[in-house]
This record gives sequence, structure tokens and C-alpha cells, in this order.
Amino acid sequence: MDSKNILVTGGAGYIGSHVLNLLGQDKNYNYNITVLDNLSTGRKKSVLFGELVVENLENTEFIDKLFTDKKFDAVIHFIGSIVVPESVTDPEKYYANNTENSLNLLKLCKKHGVKNFIFSSTAAVYGMGTDNGGRCVEDGLVNPINPYGRSKLMTEWMLEDFSKAYDLNYVALRYFNVAGANVEGRVGQCTPNATHLIKIASQCATGQREKMQLFGTEYPTSDGTCVRDYIHVDDLAFAHLDALKYLLSGGTSQVLNCGYGKGATVKEVIKAVKNVSKVDFPVEEVEPRLGDAVELISVADKIRDVLGWKPRYNDLELIVKTALDWEETLKKEKL
Repeated sequence: MDSKNILVTGGAGYIGSHVLNLLGQDKNYNYNITVLDNLSTGRKKSVLFGELVVENLENTEFIDKLFTDKKFDAVIHFIGSIVVPESVTDPEKYYANNTENSLNLLKLCKKHGVKNFIFSSTAAVYGMGTDNGGRCVEDGLVNPINPYGRSKLMTEWMLEDFSKAYDLNYVALRYFNVAGANVEGRVGQCTPNATHLIKIASQCATGQREKMQLFGTEYPTSDGTCVRDYIHVDDLAFAHLDALKYLLSGGTSQVLNCGYGKGATVKEVIKAVKNVSKVDFPVEEVEPRLGDAVELISVADKIRDVLGWKPRYNDLELIVKTALDWEETLKKEKL
């Protein structure tokens, strides 16, 4: 079995750590994994496999030497800033961290002949989701409404141009609402001050928050709250493994939605957390947030057709249960 040298940037973070967990346990492939992370939001303990290199992606001289020494066959790129409101107040940070750093990484791939690149993109490139009635298709309208979404879309465009001009193939995975934790409890979301709905509700249910806020109840939906497509983080991690195998076997460049193709309202999610946890925590209804799309649901047929990806954990209450279990694990760690 030929070994492949893989660079995972941001592998100590939420999604990156789940991908590492699966890469390290894959018995069908021999991966030599290098993890690059500055640990600003990730945690060392979440790096279950591979060699951790603690450094900033901005240090191009250091990263250049890393490429020389390791001779990578593929890059899986997670490093990036992800908080939408912060991107509005500090766009410079987002264009520097998400776009400029990605360009520098692509330049190193070109220099060192790395032919395979997997990019952590986002459904935020679709903006308000007005195309196709809130259902988002890869070749449909992209119209990001904040610097976070724009910075990610700009990287997609760079990938497209590099792929056409140089010997590089890529898969850009557009994540919908990622949630939950590893089903075996090995890793989970540890991001400080996380803004994800299921994470926040789970923290309420486990006594780490007194209450949560519900932003807007008068949207034109079944119960007046926004609708999102929630995908279990392990299913998303499997999509990265499928993308890696696809590229290493000679696959061509692709942009793929990562979701289940169905939605849940905010109230439905909160109800699921209360049902699973059996805790009736307080929820405060407040004014809508500026720029929240009414409905964002993936059309995810292409990822199944191209990669052969099949969801394993397409169940909201299962997603919630793994999130709750992980919060209990984190509570025990603090004792």
C-alpha cells in the first residue's frame, strides 16, 4: 500500500479534528499526516492522529520549508475565521486569514507540485438563498452578503483559476449547518464562545448557560423561525475522506454541497434539544439579526453522484444527543 503525505491545516479545530480522527483510523489507506495549527481556537488534545506543528499560516518561510521536507501529496485546508458578525466589523481579518493565507498556500502548492487540494468552504456563499426558493445548488446563484462569505467565495475562485492554469485539482466543500460531535465521543466542538445553535442550546441544557436567545419569530416559515440544513460533523468528515480518495485516484475539480437536503426550524432544533436532554431551559425571544436568510437548504445530489458519499447520521435527535454527550464530557474535564 503506497503511503500518502497529507497536510491538514487547522486540524486541531472542530471539523478538522473529526477529519483527523477518521483519517487516522482508515485501515484501507496509509496516510502520513501533518497537522498545522496555531491553537488559537483549536486544542492540542483534539489532535488524535498525525504530527502537530504549531505555527501560523502567515509564516510562509516556515511553511515553505515544511512543504520541502514533507513532500505533500494533498492539502486539506480548514484554517479560517468563521464568525459572521465579526467579519462585518473586522473585514481585514477575514480577507487576510481566509483569502490571503489561502492564496499563499496555493502558491506553495504550485511551487512544490502538490496536485490535490480540499477546501473548507461554506453555504454562506449563497447569501440569502433566494435562488431556487431557498434551495442551494452548486451552479446556481452565489451572492454572499458578508465578508466571511465573500472571503470564502474568493478562495473558490482562486482554486478554479489555479486549477485551469496549473497542475492542480481541488474539491471545495460547501458546508451547511455543521453540528454534533463524534459518535464515539472521541472529539467534539471546543471552540470558545461558539455561536452554533445546537452548541448553545446544549450548553443551556447542561447548565453551562442560563438561557439562550431566539432571533426573530415572524419569518414566513411553518413556525416563524429560520430554517437550516443541519449535517452531523462525522458525516461531513466522511465527505472529506471521500474527496481525498477521489482526488488521489485522479478525480477532477469539483464544488460540492455538504448537507442532507432537508431543513429544521430554530424552534424545532430547540425542541429537539429539550426532548433529548429532558431539560426545559429558558429561551428569550429577541429581534431578528440583520442579514439572516429565511431558509438555506442544500441540494446535495452532486456529492452523492461524484464522491459516492452516503450520510450515516441523518437524524436531528442523534445530532443533538452527540452534542449533549460532548458537553457532558467537557464539563467533566473542567472538574
